[in-house]
Amino acid sequence: MTSRTNTPARAVLLATGMLVMTACGTTVAGSGAVADPSPVPAPGRSTDYAARAAAAVARHDKLFPEVAAQCEGKASAAPISSAAPDDLPTDPEARKYAENHAYKKEVALTPAAQCRGDAHAARIEAALGGSAGKGAPRTTQELSGLLTGMGYTVGTGDVYASSTGRLSFVLSIPESGPCVTGQVGPPVSVKAHGAYVEGGCHEPRGGH
Repeated sequence: MTSRTNTPARAVLLATGMLVMTACGTTVAGSGAVADPSPVPAPGRSTDYAARAAAAVARHDKLFPEVAAQCEGKASAAPISSAAPDDLPTDPEARKYAENHAYKKEVALTPAAQCRGDAHAARIEAALGGSAGKGAPRTTQELSGLLTGMGYTVGTGDVYASSTGRLSFVLSIPESGPCVTGQVGPPVSVKAHGAYVEGGCHEPRGGH
């Protein structure tokens, strides 16, 4: 005769064992448990930044073929800086000034990027009437319309007027950079430069 005295206790032990097995990642038939809650991730794909940059330049060249023609064959390798990162003045006051204004430092441009920037700067200056600024826009709306019509993206704050009413603009050249900054004269002044190390084409405000 089989005793049924320990049946409830055995049922509890059996249920506990099944829970432990499930927690360890073992699949129990009919339980629907996941075999491994933390599977080994698949090998990641490294980002090909050079390919991305080349694709961006190709898109730029399609938008501005005349600039592409001027800069064809220019080196795209980053320039090698001869200055050490801590190459600061030895004079304490001059060194402090340099440290306080380090936030204004710009990223160095490759010869190809510098060529594109200079070509865009010349293109915009010509549209503004040359250095004399004859016939240049007189309002922020007119200036924004001119730049947009030339294929540039004008964001909020990219075109503005000083307290004296002088118009200025800051642009990031579509797709490949660099930055082009200008003032509507007279005289008109337009120049190309690298993005600031803190990010963007607008001169950062601050320091300490």
